[in-house]
Amino acid sequence: MKIRIGVEIMKILDLRSDTVTQPTPQMREAIANAVVGDDVYGDDPTINELEHQAAQRLGKEAALFVSSGTMGNLLGVQSQTQRGDEVILGARSHIITHEVGHLAQICQCMGRTIDNADDRIYPEDIRKALRPDDIHEPPTTLVCLENALSNGTVVPLALMQQDYAEAKAAGLNVHLDGARLFNAAVALGVDVKALADCADSVTFCLSKGLCAPVGSMLCGSRDMIARARRNRKRIGGGLRQAGFLAAAGLIAMNEMSLRLDEDHANAKALAQKLEALEGVEVAQDQLDINMIFFRLTNLADSSRFVKALKEQGILINDADHGIYRLVTHWGIEAADLPRIAAAIERCRKEM
Repeated sequence: MKIRIGVEIMKILDLRSDTVTQPTPQMREAIANAVVGDDVYGDDPTINELEHQAAQRLGKEAALFVSSGTMGNLLGVQSQTQRGDEVILGARSHIITHEVGHLAQICQCMGRTIDNADDRIYPEDIRKALRPDDIHEPPTTLVCLENALSNGTVVPLALMQQDYAEAKAAGLNVHLDGARLFNAAVALGVDVKALADCADSVTFCLSKGLCAPVGSMLCGSRDMIARARRNRKRIGGGLRQAGFLAAAGLIAMNEMSLRLDEDHANAKALAQKLEALEGVEVAQDQLDINMIFFRLTNLADSSRFVKALKEQGILINDADHGIYRLVTHWGIEAADLPRIAAAIERCRKEM
């Protein structure tokens, strides 16, 4: 995206999220030429192929295309619990903080939250959170994990394996919110299937960092996906000629997932440039994937700072409790990083 300032055309650098990416030229061509059918009837060949490949990629029996990560998580929980069950999950997990309360409102489950400073869940947390077999207490049936975490870090594979083993020993299922699962796999240097092996159901986003315009995948057993398909229909998620979206999703999953190391490298390079600036404090321990978190010292007006950056053609979100987040993605190139750092330095000094 570009804007004209006087006679100069300036590229807009949108660092608010990796959901802002535009479909690639190859995706646009694939969308235009997609072979489609009615997915509710199971007749869309491109959707069927995407679901087949997603299940294979993650080592699961089946997969379901859903409109968003929120829908995928909702269906993952709903299809493995009953009303009144209790779910163990992180206190700042996406399901709790950013999915409009569907855990309570739609799934009708209790959330038993784990509040660790690093946002990870450890085996002992699961043991301590388990409810006894007591008529007065809700039954614990599911653990929800995340990887990558929304704080910009990843959970080591060994810890994921330990958590899964602990949950299964207690008779629980595990759902993995893997919105940025491919980022986590790249950061850890493991196959994405190794992370998916640590859960009974897994979601991953096609439109978050992978450039697809719409969609996420929910993967799991055939029986669970069959329940999820019915639940998807119940909440209005049944789609017709969705193969246009699946065509982009195939490219996102198979090709765009292979370039995520570039986004990670750009995030680390930009963090290094920001760290060198006066009055900028970068969270160096939260640089595992494509996110940079930083504070500005002695800044009185955060909204004015964000507005000033926008006037320079750089979009960021306002600070959350004094912390700013920048997210690199396919639309941010290495050549853009000096401009971003210079604009942040200039705007901070002008505040």
